[in-house]
Amino acid sequence: MSASLSAATLRARIAGTLDAVLSEPGAVAVLAVSGGPDSTALMHAAAGRAPGRLHVATVDHRLRPESGAEALRVAADAARLGLPHRTLVWDDPRPATGLQAAARTARYALLAVFAREIGAGLILTGHTLDDQAETVLMRLIAGSGLGGLAGMRAARPLGPGLVLARPFLGIPKADLVAWCEAEGIAYLRDPSNTDGTFTRARLRSLLPQLKREGLDAGRLARLAERAARDEAALQRAAAEALAAARRPAPAGGLRLDGRALASCPDAVALRAFDRALDEAGGEGPRRLERLERLVLPVILPALRGGWPVRRTLRGLVVAATAAGEVSLRAAPPRRGGTTKTVAADTPPELLGKGGPATYIGPECEEDPTAAAEGSRAGGLHSPRIDR
Repeated sequence: MSASLSAATLRARIAGTLDAVLSEPGAVAVLAVSGGPDSTALMHAAAGRAPGRLHVATVDHRLRPESGAEALRVAADAARLGLPHRTLVWDDPRPATGLQAAARTARYALLAVFAREIGAGLILTGHTLDDQAETVLMRLIAGSGLGGLAGMRAARPLGPGLVLARPFLGIPKADLVAWCEAEGIAYLRDPSNTDGTFTRARLRSLLPQLKREGLDAGRLARLAERAARDEAALQRAAAEALAAARRPAPAGGLRLDGRALASCPDAVALRAFDRALDEAGGEGPRRLERLERLVLPVILPALRGGWPVRRTLRGLVVAATAAGEVSLRAAPPRRGGTTKTVAADTPPELLGKGGPATYIGPECEEDPTAAAEGSRAGGLHSPRIDR
């Protein structure tokens, strides 16, 4: 464990983080447990803190031969703790490409369905400070905006009435491993976590070198906190700007006072247009580089200069008039039934993970801790055990 933490202090910290998220009387929670040290610590530490209100779930993606046996081991461990367990199996057809994104989406979908089935409003995962640092480093390399650099949130909505919480996000992995060993708790290890063919494993191996230069997990996590704070302020300003710019519009469209948006700082206007695209029914993944190419060199100069312009993005026509009015509506079908967007020449995925990445929104759509673990050149993704 961290040199500055005694065993008693660590126990108290783990207990405190769990009590904070499990404090609501009668609230039912799902513990997502893969069998690795992080989620195993979560299960054992939480077991006595909310009697009768905890359920354990293990997602078996059936992408590794040993995954079924691992789920059985977690089930046996949960039974010894008096906790009900369910193995959630991903048995949908596997896509030819984007397997990692599909596995990630399936994992959270399965957990959400299970949570609603048992009346749970909370899903807890075992993500740690190290996971946060790795995520921020990955997004820094990807050239992410503030929303991406904010990393994972300690809590975020996963759906109506359902919250995903990460109580250990401020605790180093080494502390959880030490806690398990001090308590005599066995856990599983996944060899892919040290496999250099995986993107996250390669980045993980760099962290000791970065630490020697002063960039440790704590500093990367602080960067995430500061980015999250500033992103939240910009998002609030964007929401207010969009509300003030909204004008009556026909059904199925959105009409805005473009000059009001153009008077905002670029960072605020960019986020306001991002929100407008969502509100108008924009399709497909949200990409900061695509949004920037539409808003910064095209829409805002047109609004500020007083000339008309019309572009498409995310299946929507975004049009600005010489009078400064902006409209967003569904793009007409192209020949062949598709719509054209300005992103046709977009470079390959910045994160190389084959799935949606939200760079300026509340949080990346995925859980990068698991998703990027399977990123490797030309390879398939194998959802990991927390290492």
